[in-house]
Amino acid sequence: MRKNLFIAFEGIDGCGKSTQAKLLAENLEKAGHSVYLTAEPTDSPIGKMIRDIFKHKMEAHDKTIAALYVADRLDHLLNETNGVLKKMKEGYTVITDRYYFSSYAYHSVHMPMEWVIQANSLSAELLRPDLNIYIDISPEVSMKRLNKGRNIIELYESVDNLRQVREKYLEAFDLLKLQENIYKTDGNRQPEVIAEDIWKEISQMGVLSNSGKV
Repeated sequence: MRKNLFIAFEGIDGCGKSTQAKLLAENLEKAGHSVYLTAEPTDSPIGKMIRDIFKHKMEAHDKTIAALYVADRLDHLLNETNGVLKKMKEGYTVITDRYYFSSYAYHSVHMPMEWVIQANSLSAELLRPDLNIYIDISPEVSMKRLNKGRNIIELYESVDNLRQVREKYLEAFDLLKLQENIYKTDGNRQPEVIAEDIWKEISQMGVLSNSGKV
C-alpha cells in the first residue's frame, strides 16, 4: 500500500488554503512524511501567462484561460524536473494549493461544467487526489480578506462571481462525489482549529501509525 499522499486544497479566494496547506505540511513532516508543497497556477511559462491575465496585463477569452490551466496542470503533473508524478514516485507526500476542482468551479461559471471536466480528464486519469480539502467561506468574507491583503483585485474576484464559484464548487462536489474523496471544513474559524480538524481527517486515512510515524 502506498504510504505517501496527494492532497489538494480547494476553495474560493481568501479562504485560507495556503495557510492550511503549510500547516498540514508541517504536521505531516513531524509525522515522518517527506512533503512537497506546490500550487497552481505554477511558476512555469504557462503559469506566468495565466498570472499576467489575472493581473490584467494580458487579455484572453474564458475558454482560452481554461485551456491554459489544462496545459499548466499537465505540466505540473508531468514535468520531468519537479512534476507531481515524479515527486510521488520518489515517495513525497504532495500537497497542492488548487487542482482541477478549481477549474471546475471557476471556469464553469462562464461555460458548461461538462466541457471543463472533459478538458481536464487527462489530469484526472493521471492522478486523482487521495483527498480534496475544501475550505468554505462566504463571498463577502472572501472579498473582505482580499481587500485587506492586496493592492490589486484580480480577474474573477468580485462578490457576484465568487458567489457563483462557490455554488459551482458545491455542484461539482455533488456531481463527482462517487469518484472523489472530498472533505469540507468551515473556513470562518481560527486557522489552528481548522488545521486540527484537517489533521483528524488525515489521521483516518491509514497512512500514520499509532505513534504518528509512517
